[in-house]
Amino acid sequence: MILSGLESTTHAPYLAGLHLRILPDLGHLPIDLITAGLVQNATYAWIAEGCQRSTIKSTLAMLHRILHQAVTDGLITHAPAHPTGWQHELQQAEDELLEPRSLALRDWDALTELADTLVAASRGHYRGWGDVIVHSACTATRIGEVSGVRAMDIDTQQWILTCRRQTTPAPGGLVDKHPKGGHARRIPIIEPLRPQILRRLNTVRSDPRARLYTGPRGGRITTAVLRDATHWDDVIHALGYERLCRHDLRHTGLTWMADAGIPPHTLQEIAGHRSYDTTRRYLHPDLRALTEAGETLTRHLYDQLRRTGRIPQRW
Repeated sequence: MILSGLESTTHAPYLAGLHLRILPDLGHLPIDLITAGLVQNATYAWIAEGCQRSTIKSTLAMLHRILHQAVTDGLITHAPAHPTGWQHELQQAEDELLEPRSLALRDWDALTELADTLVAASRGHYRGWGDVIVHSACTATRIGEVSGVRAMDIDTQQWILTCRRQTTPAPGGLVDKHPKGGHARRIPIIEPLRPQILRRLNTVRSDPRARLYTGPRGGRITTAVLRDATHWDDVIHALGYERLCRHDLRHTGLTWMADAGIPPHTLQEIAGHRSYDTTRRYLHPDLRALTEAGETLTRHLYDQLRRTGRIPQRW
């Protein structure tokens, strides 16, 4: 009934929006508790997770139909207003991706300072907010993906994270929602992050499907929840990171990996980028790297000529 009157070609994107975004983020609430603020927070979370403009538009259109059907059925008296300003937020996110390196934190000390300051600013000084920040940066994942990590996604033998955001979209049970790109990603877990992982694994050892990262009340952490709970805007301004957004922590991890010399094809796999052009934005060889590249080519050519005995006099 909700899809009645629509062209059949629109059914697939509308249903995808329902099962992959609306139900995971809002489906746990009675429909009369869904407010305009919750819809706006969900929309901003979809932007932070990398959803494109057409994806968000079709998702909001499906949500609009659901809410108005609820009005018709007498479940609610009026439908919450559509979110405003999300197009501007999306444009800003797209602009930032043109130069993602400029959004990266400078080093480990800057990351831990940010995490500690956010914890100190939160009510009850909940350590989990800082853990989410560190995990997101060190694994180059989005906040939504961090909140989806379960105990069974961690291989403590090889120290590999299988990144797939898992949700409960319907009474039918638990299903996997893969992150952008359509495939689960395998990401190395660096040594500084391992004590945090082990500490959280110990608390849920009896349940392999338990989430490792949740809010203080056990709920899912979204970028909006993190922002409100930690007074994010005030903290980043105090630390001098005026341009830093919650989803920019992923840029920190990818920038650090690129600077560490991880090969571009491996970096692309970790990031889950469909296009190499996106990965290439994180590569920024400095003067030393360029000099070393020239010296490497020189040695290669010299070895070739030496083997053939044809070394030129002006070499």
